[in-house]
Amino acid sequence: MTTRLRVGLATCAELPDLDEDGSVLRAALAAGNVLAEPVRWDDPAVDWDGYDLVVIRSTWDYPPRRADFVAWTQRVPRLLNAAGIVAWNTDKGYLAELASAGIPVVPTVFLTPGGSVDLPTAGKYVVKPAVGAGGKDTARYAAGGDVAAAELHVAGLHRTGRTAMIQPYLSGVDTHGETGLVFLGGTYSHSIRKEPLLAAGAAEVEGLYREETVSARAPDPAELALAEQALQVVPGGPAQLLYARVDLLPGPAGTPVLIELELTEPSLFLCCAPGAAERFAAAIAAAADGAARAMAP
Repeated sequence: MTTRLRVGLATCAELPDLDEDGSVLRAALAAGNVLAEPVRWDDPAVDWDGYDLVVIRSTWDYPPRRADFVAWTQRVPRLLNAAGIVAWNTDKGYLAELASAGIPVVPTVFLTPGGSVDLPTAGKYVVKPAVGAGGKDTARYAAGGDVAAAELHVAGLHRTGRTAMIQPYLSGVDTHGETGLVFLGGTYSHSIRKEPLLAAGAAEVEGLYREETVSARAPDPAELALAEQALQVVPGGPAQLLYARVDLLPGPAGTPVLIELELTEPSLFLCCAPGAAERFAAAIAAAADGAARAMAP
């Protein structure tokens, strides 16, 4: 009889049973003879060595403790996505690297604590933290009318030692929405459409994340090509990634631009695509089996 693989699905205290994908993923893993257990990433009692593989999932409380989170990834054996990817991807400074590599990225200005604060003088724009998740501490402003509020927002981020990001609000999102392309086991799996999140004057997020309205979407060829191009620029290449989500918006000319590359703890919206949970489970099982064989005497 085949030995049952044991996989830890890392989450946080607020989501002990993972996100909305948790139940379908665990069922798909169980069908493949994999025992999957949700485990809190910051639980000191967890024996991480006891798992054939640890997969980061809904660890959405990490932003205020990013240093602790990155240190944790470096201690956990057989972790995916790997610690080096987590360290690179949890600070959105990586957007500057992608832009330098020729990836069309939403134009981004980074305002570091202690530096000057120059806000846009025309149009609508978004202020967000460089280290963040779930849409927290993110808001939309209009140049000229919301200057004081935007300055307070940036100052609040700086008081906590965080770098602020300024990006133009791309109006194409109001009609087209945001496209998220999901890759599992190095292969394109499915896409979703997110409705616009940042209405003018939207309230701050109270919990771990801003609620989203999501539906299935077929990407156009330009979106798929850009997603695949962006993954090629990831340090170490895309072959090392167990999962990835590439988030795109329509740019001013209508062509897609990258707003975020989610390689740490993205929602994968497995329920939006038939067979997605099974594809992800198969990728996890293959990685866990490979890790177990590598550890065998």
